[in-house]
Amino acid sequence: MKSTIYTREGAEKGEVTLPESVFGAAWNADLVHEVVVGMQANAREGTAHTKDRSEKRGGGRKPWRQKGTGRARHGSRRSPIWTGGGVTFGPRSEKDYSVKINKKVRAKAFATVMSKKLADNEVIFVETLAMDEPKAKDAKATIAALAKGSGHDSLATKRKNAALVVLSDRNLATEKSFRNFGNIEVAQAKDINPVDLLTYKYVVVADPSAAVEIFAARMGATAPKSN
Repeated sequence: MKSTIYTREGAEKGEVTLPESVFGAAWNADLVHEVVVGMQANAREGTAHTKDRSEKRGGGRKPWRQKGTGRARHGSRRSPIWTGGGVTFGPRSEKDYSVKINKKVRAKAFATVMSKKLADNEVIFVETLAMDEPKAKDAKATIAALAKGSGHDSLATKRKNAALVVLSDRNLATEKSFRNFGNIEVAQAKDINPVDLLTYKYVVVADPSAAVEIFAARMGATAPKSN
């Protein structure tokens, strides 16, 4: 299994050999759904918090005497049925939404989504995106050239969630160059997950040989040698 490598100017330059373990997995919607929902649950902070009647301030004195007023009996102004009182069955910050995701299941979901992206022609391999200094102008020109050279016009025109740029190693200049574009996200090959891949339409992989090795290692496999 091979795919074309492009230069930053959009010209074809060789091919990268892709491991079947990462890019040849069959689509499994149930598996992907399970992992994505689990990861979203694990990312949930659960900061919403309401106070029950014991946490509300005041209410120590009985509003009025028990009998003889003609009104309903009440013991505290902090009762949930009073304005300003406690909340019954409201959200509590101590609730834990996290779920366990097995390592092999997570890796399989990653390969499944990556394989689907490749099959849909939404993975673009570029020789390098390393920059000596942050320049948004150069980053924009690179995206435009890749869009034209690879035939993915929407890479340069899509206004939301256009591309996930994957680097084999961290490059601050490259990250800062793409930072001003709200439709592009930069991440390292070791960190991307199914949620990231599904959020963005295109996956732009820089330094393909090194990135593919990292992908294969995450699957417990060895990447084949590229041409």
